[in-house]
Amino acid sequence: MMKFSRFCGTLALGLGFALPAVAQDPTATTVLATVNGVEITLGDLIVTRDGLPDQYKALPDDVLFKGLLDQLVQQEALMQSLGATLTTRDTLALLDQRRNYLANVAVSAGIAAAVTEETIQAAYDAKYKEAVPTLEYHASHILVDSEEKSAALLKQIQDGAAFAEVAKANSTDGSAASGGDLGWFGTGAMVKPFEDAVIAAKVGEVAGPIKTDFGWHLILVTETRNSAAPTLDEVRADIGAELQKTAIGDFIKSVTDAAQITRTETVIDPAVIKDLTLLDK
Repeated sequence: MMKFSRFCGTLALGLGFALPAVAQDPTATTVLATVNGVEITLGDLIVTRDGLPDQYKALPDDVLFKGLLDQLVQQEALMQSLGATLTTRDTLALLDQRRNYLANVAVSAGIAAAVTEETIQAAYDAKYKEAVPTLEYHASHILVDSEEKSAALLKQIQDGAAFAEVAKANSTDGSAASGGDLGWFGTGAMVKPFEDAVIAAKVGEVAGPIKTDFGWHLILVTETRNSAAPTLDEVRADIGAELQKTAIGDFIKSVTDAAQITRTETVIDPAVIKDLTLLDK
């Protein structure tokens, strides 16, 4: 997008020039300029602004209005300078943009009723209303590369060394900085040997050495709790996104299933999609 410069209207005022009349009740068809007889309307500006990135939309209205009008006038003049004949590449590029835009319009209309307060509430109830609380664990670990080193560190802890300090000095993963603290997690979050050890461990007692694909672990479960279902507000955005994704997939499938689609048996090397010279032949 072209850079815009602030419009200065003081010249017209200072020299006594007549200012343009302010349009009363403008509509999308209100004409703002013509280029060789082709009209640029307020609707054109509105659509163009709507497609801008947010940083451009944040510009002052007067700056954006003038900038967009200048841009559309320039673009119309440039477009007309090409004449009536378009290349194959130009024709296909315009068709691609039209197809993509209208496909998105169709999807938006097709899933308009998919994400509402009612559908979000229903999805929430289906997922969480009858959910059985599960046990969650708050644990720390010390990860090293050998069973011998893990056993030696366990001896240090049994002799009175603080688990967190031993983790800070020896653990080889990112949790070392926080004393090996892994936070809260439920079943399925950790690899199986680690999870089995956590489930079997007694709160406050160090378990290990435990071997996983990552190395050798000492594990300290500090707390357990029953997980509570999240509130609707906590998962509203996730549920909405999931409903939307499902609705988009279902709508696209229903439309394509209803269409008469024929794929030719022509065998083509897939690499030809990179050959831009074909558009010039």
